[in-house]
Amino acid sequence: MALRTERPPVRPRSGRRPIPPLIFLLVLAIAAAGVWWNVLRTEEKRAAEEEAACETAEAAPPSLDPATVNLRVLNATDTAGLASQVGEALAARGFVVDEVGNDDTGREVTGVGELRHGPRGSEAAEFVRVFLPGAGDFLDTRATAQVDVVVGPEFSTLATPEEVAAALVPPEEAAAC
Repeated sequence: MALRTERPPVRPRSGRRPIPPLIFLLVLAIAAAGVWWNVLRTEEKRAAEEEAACETAEAAPPSLDPATVNLRVLNATDTAGLASQVGEALAARGFVVDEVGNDDTGREVTGVGELRHGPRGSEAAEFVRVFLPGAGDFLDTRATAQVDVVVGPEFSTLATPEEVAAALVPPEEAAAC
């Protein structure tokens, strides 16, 4: 007597591997990796553009009230009375001009001029730079926020009110920062 079970007989393996499904899965994985690479690259590019816009906004000159900025206007040229003219023009634009005179520091000033200030006057100097474009910068050790506007040999005129207004308008991208 032989015992028989109701199970069907086991089929022998054919030896074939499921190559088409493996190829399909490989193509699908490569496509997914390509999509994610593109998304990440686009995200990095957008983040870099935002960072650049924020840096531009941070680099924009501060918008101060000229009445809060104290200046000394010094002449480093051979032109007599130039510091007086510049001092009067800056006072007419609302700045507080504490002193007008010749530069007696012995520093050689080239170009349009130089803005000398201490650490507390850095923001005020950036604001004054809008009125005297192209001026150099010299950080000294003074404890006050006073800024020295030293007029150089290539000085011709202060920036026009329109140029100042255009320079003080914050970039539109700054709102996102």
